[in-house]
Amino acid sequence: MSEQLEKKLLHYTGKAIADYNLISHGDRVLVCLSGGKDSFTMLTLLKKMQMRAKVKFDLFAFTLDQAQPGWDDSKLKNYLDNMQVPYEVLTKDTYSIVLDKLPEGKTYCSLCSRLRRGIIYSYAEKHGYNKIALGHHRDDLIQTLLMSIMYNGQIKSMPPKLLSDDKKHIVIRPLAYCQEKDIAAYAEYKKYPIIPCNLCGSQDNLTRVKVKQLIADLAKDNPKIPSNMLHALGNVQASQLMDRKLWDFAGLD
Repeated sequence: MSEQLEKKLLHYTGKAIADYNLISHGDRVLVCLSGGKDSFTMLTLLKKMQMRAKVKFDLFAFTLDQAQPGWDDSKLKNYLDNMQVPYEVLTKDTYSIVLDKLPEGKTYCSLCSRLRRGIIYSYAEKHGYNKIALGHHRDDLIQTLLMSIMYNGQIKSMPPKLLSDDKKHIVIRPLAYCQEKDIAAYAEYKKYPIIPCNLCGSQDNLTRVKVKQLIADLAKDNPKIPSNMLHALGNVQASQLMDRKLWDFAGLD
């Protein structure tokens, strides 16, 4: 079962890399290892591909210690040492900043993400990494799409490959085709030294949790709904929408 699951994850990761040209010969890839199941799985799969692929690329694991209470990265470091993956754990107290800026009860994820992203971008630029790998998977992509539509009034999500706003960084998401349930089962089998997030993980009523449950409920009646949503992200029918920046509706007369 574990071999079949790994083969499945490698297949979909490889397909995403090929479909969107995520990794090329000579790339220096900064793998953002948060300490969660998704990023651990991503690192493992990329390491296996690095060993097998004809395309030569470098991997470096970067973990940001945000000074959360109870943070313990000793097992993570031991794991990376055993994997023989070069890494750095950088300590930056964004935890206190988030708690200070946002009142209790407000969602921390947005501010926390912005602070973390700024640190990652700076690190990648300073050390010459031309690709930044994030562990977002299929379910993250489709949940973000639905959240954006319902709460922000925009049709957008997380692309498998993204050029940052300042045009300096390429962000890649090799797990874009992988299902969270497969990643969770694989992580359980691999017994990764998971480091829990005590910040956003402590908030029970996050919008994403509600949207995740909504999709799960719909999928009970139609199991194809999650995969259909992912397919929709790559199958945009712009002529069937109503964005006046795309179409001169007045001129269609």
